[in-house]
Amino acid sequence: MSDANRPHRPRAELRSARWYLADDMRAFAHRQRTQQMGFRREDFMGRPVVAVVNTWSELSPCHFHLRDRAEAVKRGVWQAGGFPVELPALSLGEVLVKPTTMMYRNMLAMEVEELLRSLPVDGAVLLGGCDKTTPGLIMGALSMDLPAIFVPAGPMSNAHWRGQKVGAGTHTRKYWDELRAGKITKEDWVELESRITRTAGTCNTMGTASTMTAIAEAMGLTLPGASSIPASDAGHPRMAQEAGERIVGMIFEDLKPSAIVTRDALENGLATLMALGGSTNAVVHLVAMAGRAGLKLDLDAFDAHGRRTPVLANVFPAGGNLMEDFHFAGGLPALLGRLKDRLRLDCRTVNGRTLGANIAGAKVWDDEVIRPLDRPVSAGAPIAVLRGNLAPDGAVIKASAADPKLARHRGKAVVFRNHADMSARIDDPALDVDAGSVLVLQDAGPVGGPGMPEWGALPIPKKLLAQGVRDMVRVSDGRMSGTHYGTCVLHVAPESRIGGPLALVRDGDTIELDVAARRLHLDVPDGELARRRAEWKAPPRRFARSYGVLLERHIGQANEGADFDFLAHGPSVPEPEIY
Repeated sequence: MSDANRPHRPRAELRSARWYLADDMRAFAHRQRTQQMGFRREDFMGRPVVAVVNTWSELSPCHFHLRDRAEAVKRGVWQAGGFPVELPALSLGEVLVKPTTMMYRNMLAMEVEELLRSLPVDGAVLLGGCDKTTPGLIMGALSMDLPAIFVPAGPMSNAHWRGQKVGAGTHTRKYWDELRAGKITKEDWVELESRITRTAGTCNTMGTASTMTAIAEAMGLTLPGASSIPASDAGHPRMAQEAGERIVGMIFEDLKPSAIVTRDALENGLATLMALGGSTNAVVHLVAMAGRAGLKLDLDAFDAHGRRTPVLANVFPAGGNLMEDFHFAGGLPALLGRLKDRLRLDCRTVNGRTLGANIAGAKVWDDEVIRPLDRPVSAGAPIAVLRGNLAPDGAVIKASAADPKLARHRGKAVVFRNHADMSARIDDPALDVDAGSVLVLQDAGPVGGPGMPEWGALPIPKKLLAQGVRDMVRVSDGRMSGTHYGTCVLHVAPESRIGGPLALVRDGDTIELDVAARRLHLDVPDGELARRRAEWKAPPRRFARSYGVLLERHIGQANEGADFDFLAHGPSVPEPEIY
């Protein structure tokens, strides 16, 4: 961008000027050390300094290509007259990080906030996409509130096995059950292992990754259409380069996340979540992101949108296609075009235009992949919020991925004290369980897991799989992967580890689920529950040092976004002194 076309902002007003432009010994040292890395004085003096925050890692296959995308971002920054600096940040690749990436989402958010605060940075391009990286990056950027733009990692390309589309996560679970039931062989399983994930990128289903990047786009934090571009598509580095160019303009315009993530933008994100048939994980993340923006978002807002917005994206696990199909059907702009009468179209976005302007010319190219409102994938609530004596602070269920026959159900509880107990007993032929039972997992919440792992889609007992059972009612205070499916009640709050009602459930208790009535009830007399509560003893703390101590002492419950109390609230942190 030429000086004539660039919005005017005196270079002395840039945040980085505090480091570089003073005529004193300290600024001399800053300039000296920057030149030590081979940069020329004119490369950074008076130019906007752009942090390219990169969650690349060789143990994060979703982000394996982001080292190259960072170079594309830098090209755009240079071309627009900025000075790009790449800053590595915690990489949270699903599957490989234990016990769960959710344990470290707040750590990433804190790292991003402090990276941006402590260094001579005027704005940031955030590179991520795997499940917890999107909210973690955005939460940190919201707390620091410098101009920022999000670059989604992009979904992996479509995969096929024996003539069928197969999606990461969704079909892993499906064929694992088929293997345990004896319907496929070990050789089939090994062959599938190398076929189901064939390129870099995030899950190619409507899991948490694609749900969250699409919500980021709907809220105005990405370039239009960015969230569904496949990671291996040539359009992806072009989008990254454009983001690098655009962030320089945002810095000169002083366009910050606080001007983009408004109450109306959150409403757009909620509508998008439902129309996508998106991941229940988005409930926890959106509540936390709203808190970082100084906004309160409660579970009732999710339920209200679930009642009025049907699933339009025909993508696994709620539908039958993959993210590459969704992209070529028109991507998120096309889906939002279908929802335009239900959106707040005057919300600002990172490209300087309104959401309405960005989707004005969007077209749907395949009505089977992005359905019209009068022919949705499912007409019921995509996500419903349940309450009752078992979940006084709420629980969620992804109704669009559950068996409708189980939406109203009464069954006897089969209780597992923790994940180890479940793993040890779930396939025991002597387990007292039948197809009508309700499987209950305790100690899987934010404190209990620790970190609220994705254990909520409890496996079907092997002896029931052999009988043809493929879904059961399952209840836990944990989460479920967005790629998974089933009648799973999740995020039960308050959690069992801190004495929530879930801790009081015993084998043989009757549990009632009624999705239409939004009810989750433990059919045990109040007096008996009071007796059990009096007998309950809090388990000892698990951690004596390091990050685990912060988690145990400061993490909020699921309905609060599972953010740390000292990050979610309080005054802004002052800018560092330049000594």
